[in-house]
Amino acid sequence: MIVITFQRFETFERLNLAMCGRKTLTKGELEIIEELSVNEWEGEGDYQPSYNIAPAQNSPVMLYTVHRTVKLMRWGLIPSWSRGPDSRFSMINARSETVEEKPAYRNLISRNRCVVISDGYYEWKKKDGGKQPYYIRYPDESILPMAGLWDIWINPEGIPVHSYTIMTTDSAESISYIHPRMPVILEKEKLDQWIKTRDTTTFEAINLLKPYRRELEFYPVSKFVNSPQNNSPLCIQPLN
Repeated sequence: MIVITFQRFETFERLNLAMCGRKTLTKGELEIIEELSVNEWEGEGDYQPSYNIAPAQNSPVMLYTVHRTVKLMRWGLIPSWSRGPDSRFSMINARSETVEEKPAYRNLISRNRCVVISDGYYEWKKKDGGKQPYYIRYPDESILPMAGLWDIWINPEGIPVHSYTIMTTDSAESISYIHPRMPVILEKEKLDQWIKTRDTTTFEAINLLKPYRRELEFYPVSKFVNSPQNNSPLCIQPLN
């Protein structure tokens, strides 16, 4: 088991929360299966909805095996060839513009693509006196599918650890004042094109990694969300 302490999370806060550094998945398992037309859910019963998913925690991603399959994976990619999760937060995001250049990602883009299942994410806007957290989601509160890459690392005990990273791109114009980067949000009709690695070339997949152009809902929330120990609807409650 990979353990991360809250002290390390607090250190991460001080390092300016890389984009995207927190997200939500508040829907139940059956809701996710129905909305994404999932055929198989591995580890059924292990998933719990969350209003504050942080790096090093497990959350659901969708891949394509012989059909759409959901699996819980650790957020923060550990490459198969690495010695372990020493740089815990450096691989929670992967820049789409350089994905073919980085050793950790260039082989994964052709064969290990996934959909990171979320229904919103947080971003921190810099301002005088600190940073203001914002919550960003679809106006209808439906699943916000993010493009991701995954890998398997074998720990010293011989146990496989599945992990993932979220692809990022330039922010949509409407939210660029909050942060210049955002996750790659995939159109629902493009999900199979992203995860069916045998049917889609790397060139075609990379062409999907574009800033999101449709409407998003976003609003400031309380700094209550800053601590990963806080996990309740209060995290996404609009700031009065």
